[in-house]
Amino acid sequence: MLDSYFKISQRGSTVGQEVRGGIVTFFTMAYIVALNPLIIGLAKDGDGKFLGGGDAPNLALIAAATALVAGVMTILMGVVANFPLALATGLGLNTFVAVGIASQMTWADAMGLVVLEGLIITVLVLTGFRVAVFKAVPTQLKVAISVGIGLFIALIGLVDAGFVRRTAAGPVPVTLGDGGSLVGWPVLVFGFGLLLMIGLMVRKVKAALLIGIVVSTVVAIVIESS
Repeated sequence: MLDSYFKISQRGSTVGQEVRGGIVTFFTMAYIVALNPLIIGLAKDGDGKFLGGGDAPNLALIAAATALVAGVMTILMGVVANFPLALATGLGLNTFVAVGIASQMTWADAMGLVVLEGLIITVLVLTGFRVAVFKAVPTQLKVAISVGIGLFIALIGLVDAGFVRRTAAGPVPVTLGDGGSLVGWPVLVFGFGLLLMIGLMVRKVKAALLIGIVVSTVVAIVIESS
């Protein structure tokens, strides 16, 4: 039933491969559940209030909402559109809302603008205008945008791993490690996990990324608890 509905065999895949791909996709995207609350949950609006109207941030509720929206939209993408694409909060829009919009008005007004933007996008999709605009964008620009997003996500990982640090001169992390030195357990765990995944992929081991992520996570948990 699964194979006939989702056309798994027709697309040259298997149920096991799809399950492994889904798990790997989850682990590579799960960071947004923690990062999105830090971006919009710690930003104050024009009245000095946090998201939700309180005087203190409520990161747990924002994390729950982030996970719920990502889960529901991903399920709908698979069941309704029959397309293997995971959906979650974008790092560009949430930062723009938190820094550029919410600081100039209340969070309620900012969320209202987000809803309005969603309605406009829906109209553009239904009328086919969005597809026309997408096709009008040069291929080189499409590739550049994808590369830029990938580098941005990689930079987030390098910052969290301790490979690069923010400098006193500005918010952009440009300094290598801690004062120019790569020290600390996060750097070692990151390097170990990266080399493990590269080695497994070179040997063409199935679920190489998943194995590397799980092993690195377990090692990090053990080190953190010791």
